Amino acid sequence: MNWYGLYTLFGKEVWRFMKVATQTLLAPVVTVLLYLLVFVSVLEEHVEVYEGISYTAFLVPGLIMMSVIQNAFANSSSSLFQSKMTGSLVFLLLPPLSSLEFYLAYIAASVLRGIFVGLGVWISTLWFVVLPIDSLWALVVFAVLGSAVLGTLGLIASLWADKWDHIAAFQNFLIVPLIFLSGVFYRIDTLPAFWEKASYYNPFFYMIDGFRYGFFGVSEIDITISLMIVSVFWIIVSVWCLWLLHIGYKIRH
Repeated sequence: MNWYGLYTLFGKEVWRFMKVATQTLLAPVVTVLLYLLVFVSVLEEHVEVYEGISYTAFLVPGLIMMSVIQNAFANSSSSLFQSKMTGSLVFLLLPPLSSLEFYLAYIAASVLRGIFVGLGVWISTLWFVVLPIDSLWALVVFAVLGSAVLGTLGLIASLWADKWDHIAAFQNFLIVPLIFLSGVFYRIDTLPAFWEKASYYNPFFYMIDGFRYGFFGVSEIDITISLMIVSVFWIIVSVWCLWLLHIGYKIRH
């Protein structure tokens, strides 16, 4: 393992998003606050999803996790694809970095950005509601796993894409619908039967539900099942991504 090379690439990726922190860290927090203001002002007095838990308290964990995974995807996808478009990718391919080291550096930076944004959202929502913490391990594990999954999908999208439109299509037609249909704003058992059953095939639902469990100790699905499904999904997309990197798909030819 080339630890020095891995750390250098990881540091480069972290420095890349930290240099434009207003865009990469602050802007997502403001966007989530707008979601919170709109939904809370409309539904707070009309919806109680769990007994004794207000709609605001229910909504905040979903918004935190949504911001974490969206920004993890944005970090890896924009960085690698920008390197492809500008031609600077050749300077990342020349050093003696294996596919695994390349992958770990990008995913670690994506996880870090996701966690930073999530913490920013959490702090900013304290003005609305102070959430209890029932299981800290669940918060950490699902935040890290969720951002690792989306960081991996970001790499896959950037390897596949030939232009920025492809990145936007991958995000707008796959990532965003899966996030919005994952129970961020509602409990899935309130949906019509078809959409409720369809939600169980959405891996993002288990990320959101598991993360919400960390605050309240209650969830729609057994926490062990959610952890298993998210972990298996991460392994699947990671193997796929590592194979694409190994064969140099659209980056070495």
